Amino acid sequence: MLRVRGRSVAWVAPLGLLLAIAALDWFTSGDFRTISWVVLVPGIAAAICGLWGTATVAVLAVVIYELEDHAWPHQFRSGLPDFILVVLGGLLAVLACAVRLRGERRMLRMQDIAETTRRAVLRPLPPGWGGLDHAAVYLAADSVARVGGDFYDIQPGPQGTRVLLGDVQGKGLGAVAAASALLGTFREAAYHEPLLVTVADRLEARMLRHIRYGAAIGRDEADRFATAVLFGFPPDDPAHVEFINFGHEPALVVTPGGIRSLPPGGRLPLGLGDLGGRPPCPLCVPFAPGETLLLVTDGVSEARDTSGCFFPMYDRVARAVAEDPRAAEPGRLVRLIRDGTLRHCGGRLDDDTTIFALRRPHPPCGA
Repeated sequence: MLRVRGRSVAWVAPLGLLLAIAALDWFTSGDFRTISWVVLVPGIAAAICGLWGTATVAVLAVVIYELEDHAWPHQFRSGLPDFILVVLGGLLAVLACAVRLRGERRMLRMQDIAETTRRAVLRPLPPGWGGLDHAAVYLAADSVARVGGDFYDIQPGPQGTRVLLGDVQGKGLGAVAAASALLGTFREAAYHEPLLVTVADRLEARMLRHIRYGAAIGRDEADRFATAVLFGFPPDDPAHVEFINFGHEPALVVTPGGIRSLPPGGRLPLGLGDLGGRPPCPLCVPFAPGETLLLVTDGVSEARDTSGCFFPMYDRVARAVAEDPRAAEPGRLVRLIRDGTLRHCGGRLDDDTTIFALRRPHPPCGA
């Protein structure tokens, strides 16, 4: 907003105010002098201009004060006290600008670190990765940190493509560390293990190890767990998908003809597996090419408006697909849910939000 064609125009506002104060002082009577008001102008410049711009405005304020004040008869001059006030105001404004710029540079470095961390945890997925058309958006509840406990990934391998999406309980660095640990295990196990249930067991074991490690170093991780959903796309069966649900929101299958919800699965969240009995086997459900799998975390399902109503994702998707079958495409679907969630909650996210959509592409003609 303070740039025109790439050039800063922040100096226009303080300079215009400085000239306006000088003009007002010139055209008023000696009983109502306003030239001392120029002490305010360097402070405004300190808030929006750079260091040199603020220093220039401070010097101009002193010069204009001196010229204007000496143009009046002696009995109407503001004199030395106001001159000292203008000089001190300019010096303090330059100091405040330097402090502000230092804080901005520190914030930019923190944002760079947060972005690097986010990319290390949630690596960028190339188009068509694992033979899937996909789209995803991640919205951190903490807009400064930019990273939280949500995680997702696609891992192709000899046994087919595996997909994981989950949400670590809690926030902060502890949740980020747990998400990173689970993703690292998933990327290795999903590639090497022939059975999806073995990948699930490895994830459960990794979460328990992470909790024990946290306790060993004095970090309270006793209540840490993660909901997740794990998918396997068998290479020899393009019409079905296997999945294991660890207490996560059931996934939706979106098609141009409508939507359906997958079964909830049956496993406890990762880290709580010891509380249950023998874990159930993976479920196998129909999933044809061209159908889109929609996965979200509770930042979507628990988004509320000002009256406390939850975001009606199912109805919103069903209506959009009925109006335009192309809304079932992964990219369009992710944008639909993202925009709808932000509008519903007024842009105030109470939890990290991940929206992940993927599908098997239709085989090429003649294949």
